[in-house]
Amino acid sequence: MTETPPTVTTAGSSPASRTRRYTINPVTRIEGHGKVTILLDENDEVVEARMHIIEFRGFERFILGRPYWEMPVIVQRLCGICPVSHHLAAAKAMDRIVGGEQLTPTAEKIRRLMHLGQIFQSHALHFFHLASPDLLFGVDGTAASAFAAPAAQRNVLGVAARYPELAVQGVMMRKFGQEVIQATAGKKIHGTGAIPGGVNKNLLIAERDALRQHVPQMLAWARGAVKIARDFTMEHLVELLPFGSFDSNHLSLVREGDGALDLYHGVLRAVDKDGHRLVNDVDYQRYLEVVSEEVRSWSYMKFPFIRTIGPEKGWYRVGPLARLNTCAFIPTPEAEAARREYLALTHGRPNNITMCYHWARMVELLHAIEGIRDLLEDSDLQGDDLLTHGPRREEAVGVIEAPRGTLFHHYRVSRNDEVTLCNLIVSTTNNNEPMNRAVARVARDHLGGKPEITEGLLNHLEVAIRAYDPCLSCATHAMGRMPLQVEIRDGTGRVVATAARG
Repeated sequence: MTETPPTVTTAGSSPASRTRRYTINPVTRIEGHGKVTILLDENDEVVEARMHIIEFRGFERFILGRPYWEMPVIVQRLCGICPVSHHLAAAKAMDRIVGGEQLTPTAEKIRRLMHLGQIFQSHALHFFHLASPDLLFGVDGTAASAFAAPAAQRNVLGVAARYPELAVQGVMMRKFGQEVIQATAGKKIHGTGAIPGGVNKNLLIAERDALRQHVPQMLAWARGAVKIARDFTMEHLVELLPFGSFDSNHLSLVREGDGALDLYHGVLRAVDKDGHRLVNDVDYQRYLEVVSEEVRSWSYMKFPFIRTIGPEKGWYRVGPLARLNTCAFIPTPEAEAARREYLALTHGRPNNITMCYHWARMVELLHAIEGIRDLLEDSDLQGDDLLTHGPRREEAVGVIEAPRGTLFHHYRVSRNDEVTLCNLIVSTTNNNEPMNRAVARVARDHLGGKPEITEGLLNHLEVAIRAYDPCLSCATHAMGRMPLQVEIRDGTGRVVATAARG
């Protein structure tokens, strides 16, 4: 998809302010329907900026009354990019409903392989297709010039024209991840591999061998992706340090016992900006004791926070940046070495630099392919003991680390096997407050006081949002068109300028 320069029209002016209208079409490189409003004072300085999510579909409601065993298949229809995450989170909850949470070795390893395939393909898609156009087209050695590159160039086709090898890598890496998913879930998108209490297929020798032959190339490309993200960050560090950045808390799953990075299972851990523990390895079945959600009138997406701290200071970040801040180590050697180099930037303290999401994401990409390589050598994947069960329950929670961050699925099931409650807190919802703060910081630093809002300046807002790899459709269960809209208001609240993509 290409971006086009804004069509600019002037709707009128007054002595106090000018009314200007910008139209930018089509929507580019963001999933979901978002709207940004910016409030300016009489001196044209930004005093408030918000990202609104303005459509709603109510996914948590229309699955009520459905039989519980349909959940892993139904809920993944939330998304075509990260369906495996919803598939597995729902399956983990349904495992407990049927008393089968202690999976057989084959079932757990098949699911872990499936999930690593999901992490690998999603991270590759975001970095090479959605984010790289913001990083590769600077003309004067600055990050700002890359962010403001011509819209006609700033897209995946522009990447393919200037950097054809990178474009091919991105396509082939995503293809490989999807083939891992197909081998474990039955289909590349919206598969059926995970069922309550286990899985419905193992990995055939032929499937294993077909995947294994591509691992060396995927490892080499993953190493290269880490280098691209690291080099961009280090070369533009002075600019990127403040870009949409702020101190924050961080939350994720970690492996129980040793705190290792674990994307499939674990306990909840949260740290503050300095690394002090706020949530100390809590069983995620008790997640409601840890997190709560605030509703605000101007967005359909909720605002989660750590319950013991409260909404004002208890909000947190999730995703690759948070996971590398909360975990004690990564249990694959090359990714752990990359994590240590990454943490050296902040002298071992939590990294609160928003644009470092990309670097952290590529470290996880490397971990995913290392994990895939190791699992493909495990003979348990060819086992035929696929299912387990035990005492029935009526309520259960499934949590997983989706590509974009911690994903909560909470269900109640009646004695008639019907779902009576569903609560989903998806990764992008967890990042709602941080994304709003990133938008506010970029707006103050780059739009405040400017006599004209250019397309390049508007893209600075999107760059900050894209760092989080948001999926707004997952977060609000939205449908319809997906424009980005910006409104600028004067000190009295009157709209003085608007801009919209889509």
